[in-house]
Amino acid sequence: MSTQDLDNIMAAVPLPAIAIDQWDVIIAANADAATLINPNMVGRNYVTMLRQPALLDTIEATLQDGKSRRSRYFSNDGGQGTTFDVSCRVMPNSTKGSEAVLLCFSDISLLQQAGQMRRDFVANVSHELRTPLTALIGFIETLRGPARNDPKATDKFLNIMQGEGERMNRLVGDLLSLSRVEGDERVRPTTQIELIEHLDSIMRTMGPLAQDAQVALELDCDVAKVEMTADADQLTQVFTNLIENAIKYGGSGKRVVLRVRASERDAVLRTKGVCVQVIDYGPGIDPVHLPRLTERFYRADDHRSRALGGTGLGLAIVKHIINRHRGRLRVESELGQGATFTVLMPIDSFLAV
Repeated sequence: MSTQDLDNIMAAVPLPAIAIDQWDVIIAANADAATLINPNMVGRNYVTMLRQPALLDTIEATLQDGKSRRSRYFSNDGGQGTTFDVSCRVMPNSTKGSEAVLLCFSDISLLQQAGQMRRDFVANVSHELRTPLTALIGFIETLRGPARNDPKATDKFLNIMQGEGERMNRLVGDLLSLSRVEGDERVRPTTQIELIEHLDSIMRTMGPLAQDAQVALELDCDVAKVEMTADADQLTQVFTNLIENAIKYGGSGKRVVLRVRASERDAVLRTKGVCVQVIDYGPGIDPVHLPRLTERFYRADDHRSRALGGTGLGLAIVKHIINRHRGRLRVESELGQGATFTVLMPIDSFLAV
């Protein structure tokens, strides 16, 4: 194999790749490898270029016995680190009458991030379930022991146990809901619905909750009718969640407004769209929390959220449903100025008031 043939083969490899001969010299590298490691690596000793002990040991072993191996290479350009899976395989090097080792670098950072997300998710679920379970076990032991013949304590503990059981039930329900919406996220809805009528029904359903919290619910529309392709049940879940949050966390403002506006061409969606805003006038949310509000189990006020029955999954579910409808979710808030949750979605047609 000539040097030109080797260079042509390396250039055709769709991953960063370098070739090392038995004299420990890098004899070829493609453009991706040059960008990743060093533009002037060809002709130099691989030890001075790669410098990571685990990878160096792998290359040395493959050079000695010719067996294929895998290792890791870690890169950091000053921003986010990148992890590469490195395949080490022997290839012919007839220009020097010997064999060479071919290294191919495959970026596995996203796979590692997905794995870390799964581990974090399991850890969070375990933590969320452990707290009510521990409480239930403790109260059961108390009722079997010191409080066995104390009716007043029994009633008190049973009420707490019921609350903890309901909390676990909400968490399991939200986990199942999240699993379903994630599974359906790439499947576009096919049902035609009329949005204004749908929102009006949701507002009536949320009326008793608002009345109990002494919050006025207002519907502000500049359109009489909005036709769109959507999953009616999922949109009910979205706006029920947002309105309920506004009542619970922004209820001190005594007012929650559902504002609906439609346009022939929304600047964000670049098509005909509807903007639905859930606005409260409560204490607001510290802007530092806004980028993470839709993360699973993230709470801006952990203690208050738990006290109000939140599972930390509601906005994650909302985000996935809106994604399924090719929409956008935007959150704006300042401390003391209330909060506005904006849902943008493409529509088929609308009729102005």
